Amino acid sequence: MKTRVFALLLALSAPLLLHAQIPSPALIGYWHNWNDFNAPYLPLTSVDQRYNVVALSFAIPETGTDCRMTFVPDQVTPAVLLSQIQQLQSQGRKVLISIGGATAHVSLDNIAERDTFIATMNSIINQYGFDGIDIDLEGSSVSVTGGTIANPTDAKIIHLIDAVKQIMSDYYVANQKKMILTMAPETAFVQGGMSAYGGIWGAYLPIINALRDSLDMLQVQLYNSGTMYGINGGIYTQGTADFIVAMTEAVIQGFNTSGGFFTGLPASKVAVGLPACQSAAGGGYTAPGIVRDAVNYLLGNGSQPGTYTLAQTGGYPSLGGMMTWSVNWDAVNSCATSYEYADNFEQIFGTTTGMAFVADQSFVLAPNPATDHLTLYFQTQETVSIRLYNSVGSEILSADITSVGRLDLSELARGIYTVRANGVVRRFVRL
Repeated sequence: MKTRVFALLLALSAPLLLHAQIPSPALIGYWHNWNDFNAPYLPLTSVDQRYNVVALSFAIPETGTDCRMTFVPDQVTPAVLLSQIQQLQSQGRKVLISIGGATAHVSLDNIAERDTFIATMNSIINQYGFDGIDIDLEGSSVSVTGGTIANPTDAKIIHLIDAVKQIMSDYYVANQKKMILTMAPETAFVQGGMSAYGGIWGAYLPIINALRDSLDMLQVQLYNSGTMYGINGGIYTQGTADFIVAMTEAVIQGFNTSGGFFTGLPASKVAVGLPACQSAAGGGYTAPGIVRDAVNYLLGNGSQPGTYTLAQTGGYPSLGGMMTWSVNWDAVNSCATSYEYADNFEQIFGTTTGMAFVADQSFVLAPNPATDHLTLYFQTQETVSIRLYNSVGSEILSADITSVGRLDLSELARGIYTVRANGVVRRFVRL
């Protein structure tokens, strides 16, 4: 129902407050804590400022253990790294510690190992003042031998869930705010559950399900992947627009597995994860134009780029953002234009770091973040139809305005919202 009255009478639920810390839209980049000849070490303070979430890679188990976690800066002292982290945080950016990676085996097989993991991760988080953790466990670190998504029976999955809950609780007690939680599983561990539920196939699903209320962003690695089923029964191949669209919608809409139904996540908790350039991954690199077509279609801003048709008409305007491996690979110009990935993100979302910069000045929101009121400016005297969406992608207001409009936020719960007008999408934060 359209209205010309800019008064919002619908209050939204308080749990949005728990997820207001991560920027929206988010550009999440992994940062190498080592030097690589092809993607050299990059001082943390040199990371392009469009990356508003930076995940330091990686916290790993001490040699000879699979649960006693450690993180040692490779190129600078702990004191220097701490000051660099604080500098990024002073800019409004979030800095996470990523756990695991492709070669680190983490397995919490009993309560003693669970507690060791908790204690050592708390120590790392506290030493460097991280804003949160990213779970990037691969290989046999997570596997399923029985149970269901809703009721897992594998000890290392149960202990990991309990450990993350305790770490988050400890963080809240220490900092009086929610710790950011992100996950970056491979496709086999998530969408692979549609093919089978066992071993690595679907193994992250009980973890995501148990932690969904705390999870801020799921950024499945849409690379280094075999073909995967979409929720329409089709089979899709990495490196294509259809793969991006089908895999992303699957985790929003949910899907059936032999371990039960996986209930999808709000679009605002889902990011598209891709390699920064061709050399950054063994497969799955996708050209910027194809990425733009796919993500714009997901956002409801563009036409269908392939054969996969979205189940939800109008797409997902509140989609959480994009992720890449890695900022180091994005910085070099040896396998793509320097910062090709960050440039593409900016073209798609028309914003950097969730703040005031807008690439397309035909539609501007101010102030952002906002408290009681939000003003919308248009470079046109014609009537413009706008729509307001909450963090789960539900439309909560539509209106027709001309040139300038003022939105009353006094009865709107705190959180992240999306405004769509004339095919342009803007985000704002209600404080």
